[in-house]
Parts: sequence; C-alpha cells; structure tokens
Amino acid sequence: MFFVRKMIFYPNAKINIGLNIISKRKDGYHNLNSIFYPIFDVYDILEVVESKKFEFKTSGIEIDCIVERNLCYKVYTYFKEKYDIPNIKIHLHKNIPIGSGLGGGSSDAAFTIKAINNLFELGFDSNELESISAKIGSDCPFFISNKAKYVTGTGDILSDIDLNLSNYNIKIYMPKIKISTRDAFDKILPNQNNEGKILKNIAKPIHLWKNHINNDFEALHNSNSKIIKIRQSAYDSGAIYASMTGTGSAVYAFFEKN
Repeated sequence: MFFVRKMIFYPNAKINIGLNIISKRKDGYHNLNSIFYPIFDVYDILEVVESKKFEFKTSGIEIDCIVERNLCYKVYTYFKEKYDIPNIKIHLHKNIPIGSGLGGGSSDAAFTIKAINNLFELGFDSNELESISAKIGSDCPFFISNKAKYVTGTGDILSDIDLNLSNYNIKIYMPKIKISTRDAFDKILPNQNNEGKILKNIAKPIHLWKNHINNDFEALHNSNSKIIKIRQSAYDSGAIYASMTGTGSAVYAFFEKN
C-alpha cells in the first residue's frame, strides 16, 4: 500500500515599504534597501503531495511560462538532485497577480521549500531554509520567517526590525497591469546617497512617511499613469501612506482603523 503524505500551505504576499536602488553590481544584479512586510490576507494555495511521478499543475491566474522556469519546479529539482527526495505532485492555485510586486512567485517557492522540509522530515532549521531559498531567488528568504525585515543586498540580506502595523487597515489595489521586473531594473538609476535612509525614516511617525519614504520605481511612471492615479486616489480617500510595491504594479495604502 502506498501511503500518501500531503502538505497544504497558503503562500502570502508582501509589500515593500520604501524601495531604494543603491548600486548596480558586477554580476548584473542591484543592491537595494527596503522593508518587507507580510500581507497574510492575500495568498496563493499550494498543495504538495508525495507521488509516484512528478507532476506540476496550476489553476487560478494563468502562469505564462514553461514548467522548468517556475520557481516551485526549481525548488523540487534542487532537493531531488541534492537529497534524492521522492517524487511529488504540486498543485498551485494562483491568486496573487503575476508582475504585481507582491512577491507571489518568491512566496510560492519558499513555501514549497517548507513543504518539502516538513513532508520528508529533512530537519532543516529556519537559517538553513533561508540559505536554501536564497539559491532559488533573492526575495525567497523573507518568506521563511514571514516577519517584517529590513532588506539589503539583492534582497537576500535580512535584518530584524520592530514594525507592527496591526493598528492600520492595509488595502491592496491590483490594477490589471503586468510589469517586467527585469525591464524595470534595466531602466532604474541607482543612487548611493540613499543608503540607509529607509531604516532611518521608518522610525518617524507614519503620517510623515509620505515625505520621507519612497519607491524609486514610481519615478518610471508619469503622473497620468494608472498606478500613480491609484496612489493619489488612495490619498484622496484618506490614506496615511500609499505606495507602489516592488517594481509594481500593485499599490497599497494604510488607513486608520475606525
């Protein structure tokens, strides 16, 4: 009898509170400063099941790439090659829009790592899981601990930060615009003078963030763009702070709770 082991996770989104591009590296990647904050009520659904053969299925929002390029598949091949784990069947239901800056793909990969670690009792601790996830993608390590972090390097260096936004309503706006992360980074102009500014300014009262914490990628959009109009509409509706997240296109806003 074949005993089926199964794990179900809910890979959540994240937002960037500020995003400054500091420099371009020799390897083509960029050093950045940002604060990542988890958003638990926006999530995908991930099912990982031990199987006699490998399968990867998706539903929900269409994923327009071949299986071999998907980060969940890369996670599986990493563990298969290095630790000879059994075959698995992955079913990923996509709710987090692709190209939105909400980190859905990185979250899916990180939760696949956690699922495999739990499913096959590999025994890796959080630090080891973060190290593994960094091999898959720069943003992946954040989703292992899933707590507010000050992020540097290419997004792979995480530092603890005391930031609790539970007293605010966080609204996510998701325009039907897909932005290529690679194209956005090709257009961005790094500024070394912004090193450390986000960490300094996050300590200010939240109503001052609007004037001190910014996302460099917003400058790639003119005042007539849908993204900038959504941000302004949030402010017009009473938001304390609003910003595009990541390279876009999603916009988030903080509102006082009634």
